[in-house]
Amino acid sequence: MAYLLHHLLAASAARAPGRTAVAAGERSLGYAELDRLSNRVARALLAQGVAPGDRVGIFAPKSAAAVVALFGVLKAGACYVPLDPKSPAGRLAAIMTDCGIAVVLADRASAAQAAALAVSVPGLRAVIEAGPHWGREAAAGTTPPEQAPVPPATVPWEAVLAEPAGALGPDLAIDTDLAYILYTSGSTGAPKGVMISHRASLTFVEWATACAGLDERDRVASPAPLHFDLSVFDVFAACGVGACLAVVPENTAIFPARLSQWLERERVTVWYSVPSVLTMLATYGNLRGHDLSGLRAVIFAGEVFPVKHLNLLLAELPGARYLNWYGPTETNVCTWYEVPSGAGRTAPVPIGKACANMDAFAVTSGGDRVAKPGEEGELYVRGSGLMRGYWGDQDKTRRALVPNPCQPAYDEPAYRTGDLVTLDDEGNFVFLGRRDGMVKTRGYRVELGEVEAALYAHPAVREAVVLPVPDELLGSRLRAVICAEGSGGLSREEVLDHCRRRLPGYMVPDIVEFLGSLPRNSNGKVDRARLAGHEG
Repeated sequence: MAYLLHHLLAASAARAPGRTAVAAGERSLGYAELDRLSNRVARALLAQGVAPGDRVGIFAPKSAAAVVALFGVLKAGACYVPLDPKSPAGRLAAIMTDCGIAVVLADRASAAQAAALAVSVPGLRAVIEAGPHWGREAAAGTTPPEQAPVPPATVPWEAVLAEPAGALGPDLAIDTDLAYILYTSGSTGAPKGVMISHRASLTFVEWATACAGLDERDRVASPAPLHFDLSVFDVFAACGVGACLAVVPENTAIFPARLSQWLERERVTVWYSVPSVLTMLATYGNLRGHDLSGLRAVIFAGEVFPVKHLNLLLAELPGARYLNWYGPTETNVCTWYEVPSGAGRTAPVPIGKACANMDAFAVTSGGDRVAKPGEEGELYVRGSGLMRGYWGDQDKTRRALVPNPCQPAYDEPAYRTGDLVTLDDEGNFVFLGRRDGMVKTRGYRVELGEVEAALYAHPAVREAVVLPVPDELLGSRLRAVICAEGSGGLSREEVLDHCRRRLPGYMVPDIVEFLGSLPRNSNGKVDRARLAGHEG
């Protein structure tokens, strides 16, 4: 019985040791090899004083080395924290400091960058290489550290390989312990760490495996990086059934023609991504020019899939199942909907009904449960798939995990999603919009307040407002409206350069405008509605 995520690996390694677990370019790992290497990484972590419950950073793109690192962390009883090597150094250091990362695991191509970054993180003891140079070059264009490095100890991969490869013995964690922390955009200007336990993740993984009909013959692909919650499915669900995780090469997903070729070459059977990637693939990927007959399940999540683009994909790949999975990071996936076959759809795709062992319900502004089509309310979620809370922020946790308003008899937490929904005639939830300042762009969720806080950090910015601009492909583009100090020539390029040093790429505004003053309403607040109607 699996009650910890790494039990999935142990079972598959025992059942089919020679089967390919990870295919990443020219480097593949069998299940037995992945099991042994992650045992060695776990022992290397323990040798550095990592204790159960400690947070360990994974500083690498999705790769064979990253998967080894991930399982090594879990086997050590610790909690992994994915770190995006392409994010600005200041943001990464803030995340590492916030959750008190003890050790960082990095592939060889990223180890020096990780060690230099770790200088500014109090208490970080070591950087451990979690793999050799498995054919990946160091990432180009990454943000360099802002100070001269005096790096912590770096443990080379050769030293990790000297550790014993056998099983570690009794488990060092229980199912309610944290498995990982994923940092998402925060409204106060600082990222917030969503804490997910083994139990919560397994609740999702077991349901998702059954929903997608996974078995050992599948080759599962997702372009989602480890710091994006979509990656939880392809790593753990594939592992649980002994399937192969096919790692999408860096930059391939942004070139539709290359991606189509890769899907054919890798014989991918299950795909999971945000709709914008699928839209580009359907529009520019020449899908009919490739043999993708093995692609049996196309799963999308993270943003609304515009109907016209979905219809195009259905026409281009008519033989697959299409599954719309919905859920914020705080719940993994909590509702789902299977799109009927045929490309003549006109209505928006519902987010569907609750997953197994989860419950989703909507509450009207008057406090009543939405019970019939046409009624609108905010979506709440309850069940074992919920997060534990936000790392180090009990106030924010209490505002998000509230007592179930429909269960007065005893204390039961429910997550307020902030999403407004209604019911269709078949009892499916239909997404209507947000009640707060959070938007989705490129599948990522962005708190507009965090982008505004970054803009205000520029000394020449007097006032700044960030607004979403609907975009069928991206979900939303980000539009920054700025009032600069004095008459000095603050340029768009300066603003963008300033943001790139503080924010990940998906949070950098797409549009930058300058006004002498911002319009205000009768309460003296910035009139966002007027600004939204005054583009350009």
